[in-house]
Amino acid sequence: MIAARTLLARSALLLAALLVVSPPAQARLFDPQTFTLSNGMTVVVVPNHRVPIVSHMVWYKVGAADEVAGKSGLAHMLEHLMFKGTPSVPPGDFSKIVSRNGGRDNAFTSSDYTGYFQNVAADRLELVMRMEADRMANLTLDEENFRTERAVVLEERRSRVGNNPAARLAEQMEATLFLNSPYHRPVIGWQSEIAGLTRDDALAFYRRWYAPNNAVLIVAGDVDADIVRPLAEKYYGTLPRAEIAPRLRTEEPAPEAARRVTVTDPRVSQPSWSRLYLAPSQRAGESRLAQPLEVLAEIIGGGATSTLYRSLVVEQGLAAHADAAYDPVAVGLTSFRIGVVPRPGISPERLEAAVDAQIARIAKGEIAAEEVERAKTRLRASVVYARDSLHTGARVLGEALAVGLTVEDVESWPDRVGAVTPAQVAEAAAQVLDARASVTGLLLPEPGAAPQPAAPPAARPAPREIR
Repeated sequence: MIAARTLLARSALLLAALLVVSPPAQARLFDPQTFTLSNGMTVVVVPNHRVPIVSHMVWYKVGAADEVAGKSGLAHMLEHLMFKGTPSVPPGDFSKIVSRNGGRDNAFTSSDYTGYFQNVAADRLELVMRMEADRMANLTLDEENFRTERAVVLEERRSRVGNNPAARLAEQMEATLFLNSPYHRPVIGWQSEIAGLTRDDALAFYRRWYAPNNAVLIVAGDVDADIVRPLAEKYYGTLPRAEIAPRLRTEEPAPEAARRVTVTDPRVSQPSWSRLYLAPSQRAGESRLAQPLEVLAEIIGGGATSTLYRSLVVEQGLAAHADAAYDPVAVGLTSFRIGVVPRPGISPERLEAAVDAQIARIAKGEIAAEEVERAKTRLRASVVYARDSLHTGARVLGEALAVGLTVEDVESWPDRVGAVTPAQVAEAAAQVLDARASVTGLLLPEPGAAPQPAAPPAARPAPREIR
């Protein structure tokens, strides 16, 4: 399992840009070929014949938000356990076989989905498809392997969260933002609950959610549907479908109070300031605001020409970095993020006052039409090369389908982003940039402690994904 907590920031912005907008049917983005197997499994093929390589991905429509209360970390634990073998592939051999055949593989878990992928030469597609279909139905798990992997996950939590002040802040901010939603649980799980997970918990979760009719197969690269279909029918089409329970996302109460979270640690060498606002997603809440919010994030913090960067970094000299991000890809509500790193000697209080002044201006609708047009142009430019990437198409389509969006939601993007007006952006800002729906986070050095060398603090909490 990839240990990194997040995707690269630019990749995250690209995915957001692709998924919040929607164009005319003739303006195809990835132009995928799609079909459904008799057992209900969705298959998407994204031809890309630039190199003789394929990316084979299986996305399960289940993540940390689908766990039973008290069993946090179970979805991520099962992701680890899926490498523990079947009757035909001994424990630990899956990745070794992929590597021996010149490929690489990994997996990732988020609040809303779990994914597994292999990037291999096109003539090795059948091999990885056979092995992935095998572990969809035939996972074997003994007690010793389970206990060993549980210890690995506990150590992963200690190293990735416990020993990372920025990750601890991000985790606490998410838990504070979502009062009633299962998104308040960290994807990796709470340490005490991970320690209490059992082999029976993992097997029950596997049997409940891992089935072809709850999965999406994406194959991108030097293939087409004529090649993929017979292989998919041979290996996945023979697997039995299952009765899948509805996915539940409890409703958030109306926010009534701004909240603050502060993490202090001697390893923090430079403070950081960040804020989360509760926001609609493409599937929940005022979803009509998704496109304007994506444009708003670009205006506020989408690079060196953005509002916050110009004001705080260039003009006032208060910050070393400023950005914003909005992720619309969720089954439930999501968040709008702003993050700023002060320059040495600038107090967090002074920085926050400057940020609040800019947010107040924007929330009042003081956004020039030229800013909106420039943001839309940058968003469209950011996806110009999306088709050239082997992995981007598979990733974007997989995320969309796993949360309940459609291929057309991905394919039809330019017109909707192009149609966003200044009035819509102003409305989105007024509704979402509400202090009552916010959590402000501060990452500070521990008082009286000599700062220790540390990685630069995150400018904003990370997307809810463990890789």
